[in-house]
Amino acid sequence: MSMLETALGRIKAQQPKERTPVWMVGEQLKDMLLANPQWAEMLAQDLEIKEMSLAECEKKMEAYADGHKTGNFACVTPLEAESIIRDFYGLHDAGPVPAPEDGLLRFEDFFP
Repeated sequence: MSMLETALGRIKAQQPKERTPVWMVGEQLKDMLLANPQWAEMLAQDLEIKEMSLAECEKKMEAYADGHKTGNFACVTPLEAESIIRDFYGLHDAGPVPAPEDGLLRFEDFFP
């Protein structure tokens, strides 16, 4: 089994059968992981930790939504949800490596 399959399996295992907020977090995390398979190993490890579960991530989203209520209405947009998920699991891209001035690529240029 590949690390991607392992991570996706751990997400699915934490999702309730019915469509709940925790289920939605899992669906969005699966979409993000499929677009960024390099996160698979880190996510597979994180999802084994109780404090890093989908339910705990959903609590962060609920807190954000509650903190940004309009009257009795609270929600999180898809971009806000992605940002919360990225922050919760530490899923940040290193970004592009700048081209060296002399045009030569060095091994150390690929590490922050």
